[in-house]
Amino acid sequence: MIRIIALFILFTVSPILSANINPIGAVKNGDELKPLTSKIEALSNEISNKLQSVAQVPKKEVIELAISGYLNLLEEGKISSGSPLSIIDFSLPSSKERLWIIDLEEGKLLYHSLVSHGRNSGDLMAKKFSNVNSSFMSSLGFYVTGETYQGKHGYSLRLDGVEKGFNDLARERAIVIHGADYANKDFVKSTGRLGRSLGCPALPMGLHKEIINTIKDGSCLFIYGKDANYLDKSRLINA
Repeated sequence: MIRIIALFILFTVSPILSANINPIGAVKNGDELKPLTSKIEALSNEISNKLQSVAQVPKKEVIELAISGYLNLLEEGKISSGSPLSIIDFSLPSSKERLWIIDLEEGKLLYHSLVSHGRNSGDLMAKKFSNVNSSFMSSLGFYVTGETYQGKHGYSLRLDGVEKGFNDLARERAIVIHGADYANKDFVKSTGRLGRSLGCPALPMGLHKEIINTIKDGSCLFIYGKDANYLDKSRLINA
């Protein structure tokens, strides 16, 4: 039931949504965290069809994967009930706003932002991903946000990858969320794409602090990309 509630919330989210929705955090029983796939698919298809004209929402398949991992992490006690869900869709070009941060309890879209990928992952599109040190590529999968700190990029947020072989070396690689001067619309206008990082999901300056403070200390971040190996082998989305 909890996943059905969550899918309903997410598919009705828009930048101006303010309607009251039953909080996802209200259901905590482990047995209730095991949804019926057929019901989820039917509901998601129905809602998606109704909202085809709604702009600025994640793709249906990406939302379904994000919710699946979120609920598994919640059941494992790695994130807390009521924490926001962050989704990055690297199947979209970097010129598009491809980060969504969603308050599941209130049913609100908190932020919708540009976000950079690693320079060796691709130019306009992120096509290659790695969990290897000094690859300067982005890593796919689910992360739990960690602590904040002041580093060479200013105010930053550490990330802990929770998918072995895909992103579990994130902390060792210093893959963090930080602000960057190249992550803005002016850069897109001049080059046709966003600037690229060394693998970090870099955010626009002036917005990164707000976002970091919203998602720090134990929330779920899902980075999606069209990578068959990850989609076939991820424990969290195939559980």
